Amino acid sequence: MKTRRIVSGMVALVAVLVVAGIGVGAALAQGPWRGNGWPLGPGMMGGWQGGWCGNATPGQGPVTSLDEAKAAVERYVRALGYSGLEIEEVMEFERNYYAIAEEKDTGIGAFEVLVDKTTGAVRPEPGPNMMWNARYGMMGRGGGVRSRGIMGGYANGEMTVTPAEAEEIAQRWLDTNQPSRSAGEVDAFYGYYTLHFLQDGEIDGMLSVHGDTGAVWYHNWHGSFVAMLGEEH
Repeated sequence: MKTRRIVSGMVALVAVLVVAGIGVGAALAQGPWRGNGWPLGPGMMGGWQGGWCGNATPGQGPVTSLDEAKAAVERYVRALGYSGLEIEEVMEFERNYYAIAEEKDTGIGAFEVLVDKTTGAVRPEPGPNMMWNARYGMMGRGGGVRSRGIMGGYANGEMTVTPAEAEEIAQRWLDTNQPSRSAGEVDAFYGYYTLHFLQDGEIDGMLSVHGDTGAVWYHNWHGSFVAMLGEEH
């Protein structure tokens, strides 16, 4: 009976990952190593059919500017019912717009979202935002309690990997996998960090570092960087 329950639990977990649009191998390959990457192809994003747990908002038509993308994300945050969040960053990439919602009182990133350029639909970003986010992610929703997300990370913001260490880990990964790129400053979330990386001083991509293990998750679903609203990198 115990074995059956374990198997059933694993089947349920795999089902959740598939519905979320996350490659099972990528999500479950977690290990106590540092600086490894789990690339996700565009097909693993799960499309725009409602997002995980239904947390997506339908669009109001094509989004053609950073200001329109920010307005779409603000509507999304209001629809979720969260208070005390602000849009800290908005970026345009070849395939989508990207934004960070940040807690005003703590300065910690709450979650990352993508805006579809064609429809204006907004949904949670796949990857670390869903799998590593201990407060706002798949298994850490609710806040306040010291709980762990599905892949680790404390919901009160404490992490064993410091921001400086996360930047160093990211640079080692880049040296191996994206030569000539340099790690930018990190943005802290609950359980992980996300940062831009640069080539010749210009944004060239994005990756995340797990706050406990130091594992690296490369965001390969954006395409080429186009522009950024607000603070420069």
